[in-house]
Amino acid sequence: MKMLILNGKKAGLAEIRQSVYRLRSKGHDLLVRCTWENGDIARFVDEAIKLNVTRIIAGGGDGTVNELADTLAKLPQEFDNSDSSCNTLPEMAILPLGTANDFATACGIPTQIDATLELAVQGMAQSIDLAMANDRYFINVASAGFGAQVTVDTPVELKNLLGGQAYFISGLLQAMKFTPYEGKVTAKGADGNRLSLHGAGLMGAICNGRMAGGGQQLAPNAYLNDGLLDVLLLEHFPPTALKQVVDELLDPAMDGDYVQRFQATEVEIQSKQPLPVNLDGEPTSDVKHKFSILPARIKLVLPNDTPILMSV
Repeated sequence: MKMLILNGKKAGLAEIRQSVYRLRSKGHDLLVRCTWENGDIARFVDEAIKLNVTRIIAGGGDGTVNELADTLAKLPQEFDNSDSSCNTLPEMAILPLGTANDFATACGIPTQIDATLELAVQGMAQSIDLAMANDRYFINVASAGFGAQVTVDTPVELKNLLGGQAYFISGLLQAMKFTPYEGKVTAKGADGNRLSLHGAGLMGAICNGRMAGGGQQLAPNAYLNDGLLDVLLLEHFPPTALKQVVDELLDPAMDGDYVQRFQATEVEIQSKQPLPVNLDGEPTSDVKHKFSILPARIKLVLPNDTPILMSV
């Protein structure tokens, strides 16, 4: 048995209803639940476990995907539930229905609803890493500084008009007037060595996935099963360097003056004032943020030719 948890804003889409009916007519046992208020996803996951559901599909944008991943990750991977004969964590799948759908796009998940639901129901689940920020899990990218403000401040009307490009346009405009954050970044690199950086920064991106901000490849070399975080840091820059900054952001191979990239298993950011951080659409703020990677934390349905898994 599978369960589709559908963002309530998308519940009226006739195409989804038709696809669900089509799958049921083929013999698939597919439950549908629609979110209405905070806490619904956690309640539906609890129901799914009691009903022996083996796979839960997140139908929504990046925020919905992240909330389901966070909810599943907080459960034990194996458990003893007297109401259920299933003692393993349900697998996860994605039906991308948001504005940007950055995570699903980077995974190669199709955008056509019929094809996506077919994959979600019948595809193979693979073990993937999850990242953690303080006590919260995230599946894709944590953006700090002005990158977090872009997600919060981009008008809904602009998102609807321009789609993913809205984030990039809004980000460029905000970067020119953004007050940098003074602070320190320390990290445990992929080789186990410690890295420490001090200074004024505009943005940080701690990545498990590859893409954020409406299609921007922040970490094009990231994999979901490599046990590593891919980190991008943007230092304060003068207005005259805007073109260079854009070039450095778009070219991960460039040895940048303002953009730094590295891989790590642990990252800590300390700032003198509270630093806004956005976890796949969920805002938070603090003077200290600790990030870590949890290898093979959940199982996610991915296309056979997904580019975001390392060959093992």
